[in-house]
Amino acid sequence: MQQGDFFTAFTALRRLEQAGDPEASRLLQDLFLTPSAPETAHPVAAPRERAVPAPPQRAAPSHAPLRAPRPATRPITQDVLHSQSDGLPDPLTDQSFREVDDTLARIGHLLFFDPILSGNKDVACATCHHPRLAAGDGVSLGLGTGAQGLGEARAPEGPHAAVRRIPRNAPALWNLGARDVRTLFHDGRVEMTPDTPGRFLTPQGPLDYMALDSLLAAQAMFPVLSPEEMAGRPGDNPIADAVAAERIHGDGGAWALLAARVDGLSAYRAAFAAWRGHSAPVTMDEIANALAAFIEVEFRADKTPFDQYLREVAALSAQAGEGMRLFYGRANCASCHSGPLLSDQKFHAMGQPPIGPGKERDADGYTRDIGRAAVTLDPADAYAFRTPMLRNVLQTGPWGHAGAFADLRAFLRHHLDPVAGLAAYQPQAVLPDLGQDADDYAATRDAHQRELITSAAARAMAQRPLVILQDDEISLLISFLETLDDPVALQGRFGVPDAVPSGLDIPD
Repeated sequence: MQQGDFFTAFTALRRLEQAGDPEASRLLQDLFLTPSAPETAHPVAAPRERAVPAPPQRAAPSHAPLRAPRPATRPITQDVLHSQSDGLPDPLTDQSFREVDDTLARIGHLLFFDPILSGNKDVACATCHHPRLAAGDGVSLGLGTGAQGLGEARAPEGPHAAVRRIPRNAPALWNLGARDVRTLFHDGRVEMTPDTPGRFLTPQGPLDYMALDSLLAAQAMFPVLSPEEMAGRPGDNPIADAVAAERIHGDGGAWALLAARVDGLSAYRAAFAAWRGHSAPVTMDEIANALAAFIEVEFRADKTPFDQYLREVAALSAQAGEGMRLFYGRANCASCHSGPLLSDQKFHAMGQPPIGPGKERDADGYTRDIGRAAVTLDPADAYAFRTPMLRNVLQTGPWGHAGAFADLRAFLRHHLDPVAGLAAYQPQAVLPDLGQDADDYAATRDAHQRELITSAAARAMAQRPLVILQDDEISLLISFLETLDDPVALQGRFGVPDAVPSGLDIPD
């Protein structure tokens, strides 16, 4: 089946199914679950087999049922407050977050802005998660080590100049420290073990030998190992060499080398000694715990108008209220963006356009990003990515795991019908100049890769009703999303430090 024929058949059958045509339902099953014939000629090699097979038929996802919102009898104006009978989530409270040691958070504040944690000493955590850029970097795919500047103005520079983009969009850090967060990264490669609280699954094993305080601390161990983000390329520095040789743990491993750097700075050594109450070499798990403590405080977002509404201390505008009714009602957004954190923390194939270098690279040079399947090795998880939380979502574009959408309205329309959206996608990524002929949309144009992503999205769509919204209804949804901005969090709490103990340049 040709690509255009697939899209046309899918859209027509979905509309007939919505009209109650049982034959359309049967044909949809055939269309989704029967692999299409391969192209007779293709410009690139096929992906590895584990990423290609059509996933088996799966049961519908078991989301916690939401009570239907009450029918609107009048606009939700300043004299109409929230009632728990509306079927909305419980509000975030202080109990939703861990108690954080202020001294440790202040150490983490300095480490977050200090390039000492990067192999080439030229990039910090804050470079890609800057408070002035809503805890992100403001671009679709950023540049890590080997570049200077922030956001779209960042450019390759220096003897180790960047030659490749970071393969995924830098996720904003809002509420990542909440107690109920169970998975981190777009593909969930750092997650809580289901049966053992306080134990983590990571690309480097459970890390049981470390005294990590939280899942967020476990996550903080990994950006420093990424060649594109912070470590650098082999030959650049000893940390990059250790990563390339897969020496991560123990003496001489990448984490020990980084910890020794920090321990070698008297200000950090004294600060950690004062915090723990005795002198000892600084360890990587202490560094990760400090970073997590800072992130939990600085990027906690629970003072939005929506949160105040849930606490019954404020009201929403009429437009935002109608958007909320759509979100929790006919638009079906809350089937995935559920609970107090506005995320089911599951993984869904939403047909996002592939841009940039891709996360996986085979010997044949073919790049792709198969999402959760790269972690689970389950073909049923191909092209599925974690449902993001939504506090400050209007400020955190571009949107999507690769930042393919700079236009939020276009992103929402794509979400309603990913199959049609992928077919109609117009390039709009925000990309810093890489200084060379980077073909960032090669994967987007690749018919075979689009077919795989489309098939995964179509199977996911078969599990949920097709929703059609008019432009004015999209506007109402955006009005509701505006109520998820937290002005206190966006203004910041700690701010940007004047200097860091290493004396290196602060990203600002």
